[in-house]
Amino acid sequence: MASRLNKLVHQATEKTITLASIGDSPRPSMRKIAVFGKPAGGKSTLSKAIARRTNIPLHPLDLIEYEVGGSKVPESVYLERHAAILRQDCWLIEGFGTLTTFRQRLAEADTLIYVDRPMWQHCWWVAKRFVLSPFRKPEGWPDGSPMVRSTVTSWWNLYRGKKIWTCEFRKKIESYAPQKNVYVISSDRDVARLMNDIEDFMQVE
Repeated sequence: MASRLNKLVHQATEKTITLASIGDSPRPSMRKIAVFGKPAGGKSTLSKAIARRTNIPLHPLDLIEYEVGGSKVPESVYLERHAAILRQDCWLIEGFGTLTTFRQRLAEADTLIYVDRPMWQHCWWVAKRFVLSPFRKPEGWPDGSPMVRSTVTSWWNLYRGKKIWTCEFRKKIESYAPQKNVYVISSDRDVARLMNDIEDFMQVE
């Protein structure tokens, strides 16, 4: 999964496109980026590629919310860490976290990237991540994460997510445009479009 996405990102950033402004308003900046969505959709790999291209600091929420070994930090510690990141001039936060902090990111971010691939693909990638885990630590996970428990949790979150990652949720995210840059990643073609847009932003800046 990671190698295919990295190859796609590399191919996409070799191209240059011109973005039209939305109506009479200039395109929003791309300095505060929130990446979120269903488990095992390639969020960590995509976020790493974006951070590498933009030089924006990457903050995987799993590394903020969990300690080495997979135990959760106290909520007060997590909230303090999250608030400190939001105070920075630019950031790229990957993950969902708590509902409260998710809403804070929706308000503060200028770019929303919602990863919403077909359900079967998320389920397959959860299984693939588990099979590969003895040889390769999942991107953005703390060292020593309990893979069996985390895999079961991911599948449970996908099942429970049917009530969260709904068409209404997607419409809500899309409604933030044009005040924010909004991308819904459902396929590799969407990844290519996103990376092309990022390339264009980098050339303008």
